[in-house]
Amino acid sequence: MPTIHQVAERAGVSSTTVSHVINNTRFVSPETRERVLRAMEELNYRPNILARSLRRGETRTLGLILPDSANPFFAEIARALEFAAFRAGYNVIFGNSENDLEKEQVYIDVLVTKQVDGLIFVATGDRSQSLENLVRGGLPVVVVDRQLSALEVDTVLTDNLQGGLLATRYLLSRGHRRIGCITGPSHLTPSAQRVIGYRQALQEAGVAVDEDLIVRGDFHPRSGYEAGKVLLEQRPLPTAIFACNDMMAIGALRALAEAGLRVPEDCSIVGYDDIELATYAVPPLTTIRQDKIAIAEAALRMALERINQSDLPARCETLPVELVERQSVRRIA
Repeated sequence: MPTIHQVAERAGVSSTTVSHVINNTRFVSPETRERVLRAMEELNYRPNILARSLRRGETRTLGLILPDSANPFFAEIARALEFAAFRAGYNVIFGNSENDLEKEQVYIDVLVTKQVDGLIFVATGDRSQSLENLVRGGLPVVVVDRQLSALEVDTVLTDNLQGGLLATRYLLSRGHRRIGCITGPSHLTPSAQRVIGYRQALQEAGVAVDEDLIVRGDFHPRSGYEAGKVLLEQRPLPTAIFACNDMMAIGALRALAEAGLRVPEDCSIVGYDDIELATYAVPPLTTIRQDKIAIAEAALRMALERINQSDLPARCETLPVELVERQSVRRIA
């Protein structure tokens, strides 16, 4: 690897001048700057950015821990975050906890060892002792898609209760009264809030909540498929299903198809998240859109603000959701 001294010799300047050109720390005449840049190009010199960052007490890297990288919702957030971070001059190191607290802890330890400048985190549960220790230790942390109890930390949420309301009100406006609900894990705030919205919309419309029409899933397609089969055992059959994420909605679509039922002619369905696959479901899925790009950009902005100003008060930003109407719901009399 060429050195800064070789660049200086090639350009006919001092090593200090080369350093000022690289770091833009002092005025250097345009002619001299051009000679230095040309020498760097001829020698294929690349500044040691990592060493320079470490001297400044930073690594220009962020950690991102997700609970399930196989879930397209989280994968799309990760992609959007990496893109936004790269534009801001940061690299992202990913960890997938697979909803395993022990694995989550291992990734936290690894990222701390890597001296990341900040951590963006989707927790496995509603509480994380390890995260509490990190926040109290001064590491910039942003929590996404979860509300952690008893911890003041920067947080980015979406309006999950409103999403449950929008989905259920939409089905009610299409004449549906017997509406099944496939929930996610009850200990996670996004799922719990969506179900609260579902119940509230029914109550507003004067429709009694039938507990037999509420079936628990785990946000994976298989659980949507199994929950769909349970709902099809109810009599009378539900005329519509609200699934608390798109992956479970896609699983329910298969259960309906295997039962010989058509969507939306025999049963309507609404999902949640608006993952890319929702557009390509058969039929294309009506769903509640969470803006993954907005989530990623808000989390990155909070992390960088915290890196630059550690004494900021903890903030919580709740982003809006919207209904995306496609072809999986029909109006009934």
